[in-house]
Amino acid sequence: MSAINTEHVNLLHFSAMRLYRNLSVAVVDALSEIFVNNKYADKVIEKILKSNPRWGARDRRFIAETTYDIVRWYRLFKELGEAADTDFWKLLGVWCVWSRAELPEWEELKGINRPRIEARYETLKNNRVLRESIPDWLDEVCEAELGTSWDKELAALNEEATVVLRVNTLKTSRKELQQILVEEEIQTEAPAEFPDALLLAQRQNIFTRQAFKDGLFEVQDAGSQLIAPFLQAQPGMRVIDACAGGGGKTLHLASLMHNKGRIIAMDTEAWKLDELKKRARRAGAANIETRWIESSKTIKRLENSADRLLLDVPCSGLGVLKRNPDAKWKLTPDFIQRVKELQQHILSDYCAMVKPGGLIVYSTCSVLPSENELQVQEFLRTHPNYELLDEKTMRPSAGFDGFYMARLMRKL
Repeated sequence: MSAINTEHVNLLHFSAMRLYRNLSVAVVDALSEIFVNNKYADKVIEKILKSNPRWGARDRRFIAETTYDIVRWYRLFKELGEAADTDFWKLLGVWCVWSRAELPEWEELKGINRPRIEARYETLKNNRVLRESIPDWLDEVCEAELGTSWDKELAALNEEATVVLRVNTLKTSRKELQQILVEEEIQTEAPAEFPDALLLAQRQNIFTRQAFKDGLFEVQDAGSQLIAPFLQAQPGMRVIDACAGGGGKTLHLASLMHNKGRIIAMDTEAWKLDELKKRARRAGAANIETRWIESSKTIKRLENSADRLLLDVPCSGLGVLKRNPDAKWKLTPDFIQRVKELQQHILSDYCAMVKPGGLIVYSTCSVLPSENELQVQEFLRTHPNYELLDEKTMRPSAGFDGFYMARLMRKL
């Protein structure tokens, strides 16, 4: 094993596979869209994979995972290959060395020197920002907030994300779904601490499976699956999910409530609610009503109306870098500051929708205390008629995405 890939786990090894030029071109094109045109990696890969239906599963896996690998290790690979920001062919060559794949004799890959790259890694592997491939400013922010635990969390955020399914208990049970998937030669693990979760033994495009089309499951990280139960919503209650987005947690709430009661799913972007409606139909979730937040009047009309209120607020997304590695190159200090102001605004303005005696869950997919505990503390300082009942932090080092959740009660 070469020196440069003994430091990290979950690296891809395509050493038994010869690189094909058309697949490599697809990777380079994807990287250009992500880094030059500033597009989101997941959308870029989805579009590229749709562009050639003749690619098989292995080809698609190579394109997707190689692109994500290079995005994840972008800064490190540039240093190892002494490459310019947009020299994506050279970055692919470094990836070949890194993953011990074949290095084709192509014009674009001339000058890739395996011994030199391995030697350079030895000289820089003790430099955390290079070894873990992260911008200086972001490393400084996270270290200032997380202290010595940042080392462990940063390393965990560079691991490949596990694919986790959430069983739709409106239509099936975990045991039944696991058996259905076995019949399709899909092996899963059922973790005891996440009662609705199944972990895929091998990454694959699960969205083409009939079980998904039939609404038997959604793809949702295990950490994310803790949030809806944390709200303690009961069948028959009136629940508001005020930052619903595409509706992953909304659908989980519907299943926990056995389709009884009413869920009002809200968002400031109407197109996300349109997507939620499609997902709800597939899932058989019949107690969800969508409502577009046009202005503050939308919130005002719902004051004192909810038994439960979920505020899964916009955030930096630093807890989900495993599955969105391009975010670390797109984030800015200004964005993080603006999103923190938005979080406090949402907490302060939306909290009135819950009834006295009702519960609020404030949640993020961030690892920063300034987006999490400190936001809740500031809210409680200015809103003494609310109290903190419980809070929970899911660290990336626990094996899944990073999440924070706080359960509050309105007293008056």
